[in-house]
Amino acid sequence: MKQIYRTAIVVLALVFAPLSFADNYKVDVKGAHAFIQFKIKHLGYSWLTGRFNTFDGQFSYDEKNPSASKVTIDIDTASIDSNHAERDKHLRGKDFLNVSKFPKATFVSTSFKNLDGGKAELKGELTLHGVTKMITIDVDHVGHGKDPWGGYRRGLAGTTTLKLKDFGIDYNLGPASTEVELSFGIEGIRQ
Repeated sequence: MKQIYRTAIVVLALVFAPLSFADNYKVDVKGAHAFIQFKIKHLGYSWLTGRFNTFDGQFSYDEKNPSASKVTIDIDTASIDSNHAERDKHLRGKDFLNVSKFPKATFVSTSFKNLDGGKAELKGELTLHGVTKMITIDVDHVGHGKDPWGGYRRGLAGTTTLKLKDFGIDYNLGPASTEVELSFGIEGIRQ
């Protein structure tokens, strides 16, 4: 009987040992402490910049096992804002985001790897314009700690570059405007 109990304890220890005790964070969109921005060259002469005003998400982070971290972000594509109403109408239309058919873009991480100097590499699947592709985001750990309201926060920033044609967006903007740079700043509140 003692052997059965010992075996059960060993089995339970093996089952529960790899569990990650990650902290879960909700992206602070209510307090507007997060952003998703983009920039693309305009004819190769200047930069056109903008952002998505409406998005939400969550992430988990385990100090002892960072590779177990997960990120999920949902973006309302109709919330695109380039500070020009007519251009935004065009960007929402069939030539670009086609928001009536594809109202949401989603990022779901598949791996997270800490690098030296507070950097990290985040990989995952981005679904945009009905196309899902694996992308890599270069991440900076901004900081973490207690906030003045009794909570705990963690901030990350990142950048990536997307080829528009990879996501089925092939409107001819000229040879200098085939890629868009995305940047984000995410402040999460620990749940």
